[in-house]
Amino acid sequence: MKLGFIGLGDMGLSMARHLLRAGHEVAVWARRERSAESIIADGAGWCGTPAELARHCEIVITMVTASADVEDLALRADGLLAGFQPGAIHLDMSTIAPATARRLAARYAEAGVGWLDAPVSGGPKGALEASLAIMVGGDEATFTRCYPLLEILGGRIVRIGAAGAGQVAKACNQMIMVAAIEAGAEAMRLAAANGVDGAKVRAALMGGSAASKVLEVMGERMVTRNFERGVDARLHHKDFAILMGEAHQLGAPLPIAAIVWQQLNALMARGGAKWDTAALLTVLEAMSERRDASG
Repeated sequence: MKLGFIGLGDMGLSMARHLLRAGHEVAVWARRERSAESIIADGAGWCGTPAELARHCEIVITMVTASADVEDLALRADGLLAGFQPGAIHLDMSTIAPATARRLAARYAEAGVGWLDAPVSGGPKGALEASLAIMVGGDEATFTRCYPLLEILGGRIVRIGAAGAGQVAKACNQMIMVAAIEAGAEAMRLAAANGVDGAKVRAALMGGSAASKVLEVMGERMVTRNFERGVDARLHHKDFAILMGEAHQLGAPLPIAAIVWQQLNALMARGGAKWDTAALLTVLEAMSERRDASG
């Protein structure tokens, strides 16, 4: 296929390379052309605007940060909608608000252009290994057409429902995962408060019913205090803003998620936006220090 790709960050660059190596003709656009130099050297083409990219491609994949970024790429004067031909598809793999996904799907439908929201879970490692979990919203026909591409990028691909449903599933994923990170941090803090070796506690828990991918990966980062690599906490903070906005709009009670969001807020205030989310442990440590200082 003739594919376009926008969003050459920690995950997107690996994903674009997988598509290129699978034999597809891939072209890219980026706000800073320098960020595309390595994949252009690998054989990808370059387009000067999102509209130009859309004119040359059957499907354009976006992997960017936020709802506003996707909406801008689609609707700006030189955006994707200005270049897409009827029958083309915008496959968005970013994590954005469900309402944004539904709104863009409706705009594209008016122009005869397809839409899928297909956010992913697995982080940079999953993108590098092509083992991402992919949650898809959109109509069945568009999903079927894009499925061979999704198979290149992911290990588990599930169509959840209509446009926006993929983003709802991703919000649920983030809610469970980050709550588990917070629970792991609280467990490590409790162990430390008792003078117990957190590494040994984690090793014991990994053999029982508390074992999880979060405890394996994030727990290790807490034990080694390696908060500089992984998934930026600012991204999970952004995701929680999305899901708490959904909760507010729908009147859905999410009491645990609300507390975790406040912990993420505290981590942002501590300057932890670009730390791994395992750094939620430092928020608990700071709370303990304030308690000790107050006597």
